[in-house]
Amino acid sequence: MSTEPTNDAAIRQWNTIPLEALEAMEPYGDFAKRHLINPVLLRMLGEVSGRRILDAGCGHGYFSRMLASRGARVTGVEPTDRMFGYATEKEHALRQGIEYVQADLTQLPDLDGPFDTVVCSMVLAAIPDWKPAMRACVEALRPGGLFIFSVNHPAFEQLLSTWREHGDYRLHRYLEEYPIPQSHAADFHRPLSTYLNELAALGCRLREVAEPGLDPQAAHEAHDTTPGIESYVHLPNFLIVAAERM
Repeated sequence: MSTEPTNDAAIRQWNTIPLEALEAMEPYGDFAKRHLINPVLLRMLGEVSGRRILDAGCGHGYFSRMLASRGARVTGVEPTDRMFGYATEKEHALRQGIEYVQADLTQLPDLDGPFDTVVCSMVLAAIPDWKPAMRACVEALRPGGLFIFSVNHPAFEQLLSTWREHGDYRLHRYLEEYPIPQSHAADFHRPLSTYLNELAALGCRLREVAEPGLDPQAAHEAHDTTPGIESYVHLPNFLIVAAERM
């Protein structure tokens, strides 16, 4: 019997995330998203009003709601019952015009034509068989459309835990692929070159790579509740990539 992780198994694991955890991330995501990821995504996106944007692997939909509030026409795709249900309930309450579709990114249904932009934030590293998901994101774009994805930085994935233990960062395995256990489901370590080479193979032109660091003042304010957060000032825990479909 195969012990290789599957996409279906990962979806089942992510479906166990409690409702309280989703509510705690309202309205703009967790600490890292608010301070490190969202600002870069929004800067890379620029003006979104009137643009058709796919939030690929939208989770509980917080970023879809941020985009819709800025005038974007948003479609959010999410496979898990728990997070899809949460997102759709929010849409019923807020009526922002977001279309949520329950689907695996590797098996996207017809979403009614190409998108101007696809955002896939903190998703690819959670998918065991991830290449079809990246391909689907790129193929959903119009020519010249923008693809933006974020992952934990492959060189600094377990930054906070190792900094707390050692007072610095230590990494012993980089070049191979392996699972990293998380609270609800595993992420998968892959070298940076794996993501960028696949992007090139899909015919995309790299526009920008960002490795955001935390503002020292934000680290100071969070220090009492999150020991070791100063590590985010010195080393990048996240990698954000923007590319253009040729």
